[in-house]
Parts: sequence; C-alpha cells; structure tokens
Amino acid sequence: MIESAVLWLLKVVAAPAVGLSSVFVIAFISATLLPLGSEPAVFAVIKANPGMFWPAILVATLGNTLGGALDYFIGYRAKVAFAKERKSRWFAWLARYGAKTMLLSWVPGIGDPLCTLGGWLHLPFWPSIGYMAIGKFARYLTMTTALLYVPDSFWKGLGETLSNFWHMLF
Repeated sequence: MIESAVLWLLKVVAAPAVGLSSVFVIAFISATLLPLGSEPAVFAVIKANPGMFWPAILVATLGNTLGGALDYFIGYRAKVAFAKERKSRWFAWLARYGAKTMLLSWVPGIGDPLCTLGGWLHLPFWPSIGYMAIGKFARYLTMTTALLYVPDSFWKGLGETLSNFWHMLF
C-alpha cells in the first residue's frame, strides 16, 4: 500500500529526464529543520531545461510547502517542548498576526521554526498552509529568475575555480 502510494507520488512529480522528483524531495527535506537549500536543485533543473521553469517552480513549492506542513504538525504535537518559551515575544507576535506570519516561512533560519511554532500555537491549518505556499512560491520564483540572469560565463568560471580548489585540496 505505502509502496504504491510512493510510486504514484513519484509518477505525478517525476520527469526523469529533468529531475523533478529530486527537486520535490530536496525541497521537502529543506523545509524541515534539516539544513539544506533547495534553490540550487531548482536552478540546475531549469538551467538544464528552460522549458521546465514553471513545473520546477511548482514542484519545489509543493515539496517545500508539504515540508512546512510537517513542521506545523511537529509543532502542533510539541507543546511540552516549547512550554517554557511561551512568554517570548515570538509567541506574542505569532498570536497577534496569526496565519499571515507563515508568509515568512521562506526566510532562511527562521522560516522552518516559524512553521513549527505556528503549529504549536494551533494557528488555523489551511490558511497557514496557504500563506506558506505563497511565501515559498515567491521565493522560488524570485531566486530562480534572478539566478537565470547571471551570465553562463560566471557559472563556468565558478565551476572551474571550485574544481581547481578541490584538486588542490585532494
């Protein structure tokens, strides 16, 4: 049962020639509390196949939003762990602005814990997920578009520099 669900999910988001399943998995994992950035994977897929711009952005947004939903669920269940932090200004700020604070879920360093705290505070689930998706979509769209304007010569030079550095170390 689980295997067929996983295969179905991979079939829905996968395009093996361009790596959308990898984008999904990386985006999902990077939305959890693990330190991983998904923007390079999105950029690489789009750079390799410019026609995949919107599918890659949407798959990354979906994966990252589902990862944020996992953070929300963890926070929803973690009341005891955060009980002593209840008086911090983060909680007052989240309580004051509610689900709209999930627009900031894209911010590195604070976005993932913010999703967790939103769940802990029992902010409304669907509005929280909606705002997460908007923030994450805006991040992928902005960052990928900006990276596409960097000349190819820069990326080639960066690759050569890193390769030379790597060979020098090893």
